[in-house]
Amino acid sequence: MKPAPLKQLAAAICLAGAIALPGLAQARTVTLNTQLQDYGGRDAYLAFYLTDAQGQYHSTLWVSGKKAKYYKHLRDWKRGSSADSASFDGITGASVGSGETLTVKVELADALLDAGYEIRVDSAVENKRDNRADIQVPLTTAGAGKPSSGSGYIETFSYDL
Repeated sequence: MKPAPLKQLAAAICLAGAIALPGLAQARTVTLNTQLQDYGGRDAYLAFYLTDAQGQYHSTLWVSGKKAKYYKHLRDWKRGSSADSASFDGITGASVGSGETLTVKVELADALLDAGYEIRVDSAVENKRDNRADIQVPLTTAGAGKPSSGSGYIETFSYDL
């Protein structure tokens, strides 16, 4: 008995989806490299996050500093993420000291590259000024490995694909 044409079509669509879907969901490890200036103060809190082509918050990549009471000083990130720990649980680490280097590895979908997204980093240090978008760089394949200067506590930032 021959299968009905509708069943053949459904089977073909399922097979095509199973083959194509993994290609759409490709992700890669991206290394974020951050060198802080020697600012001579307490450890810095940093929020690494993505914004879309319209500049709207997309997702949190990493938060450096575990005391949630200081997150209010990372203003743009806090406003976008609502500082909802459920959205960044497991992607936090210790704060970073003056003159220190922070290297973090994150997973990013390939679809985010060269699509208008930016990596932004807000920074704050106790008893010093807060810096919205201390770093603001386009997430592009051409930008990988190229250092950018920060506008606050970050001396240089780069990412490697």
